[in-house]
Amino acid sequence: METSNSFLEKQEAKLKQINQKIKDEKNKIEQSLGKQIIKSANLDYATLTTTQIKMIAKKIAVFLNQDQNNQ
Repeated sequence: METSNSFLEKQEAKLKQINQKIKDEKNKIEQSLGKQIIKSANLDYATLTTTQIKMIAKKIAVFLNQDQNNQ
């Protein structure tokens, strides 16, 4: 019985590691996307407010959704 518990614990540890890698990769993509948008739009990090960030994100989402609907 101990060997199956040990096996399950190892599998659980692997699963946690994979989930962490996925989370890290998602964060990396989000950061990269944000940096590219800020750079392309010539925005200033120092003056961006949360409200402006949300507005920009909404505009991009609308644009992308329209683009997908037109394909």
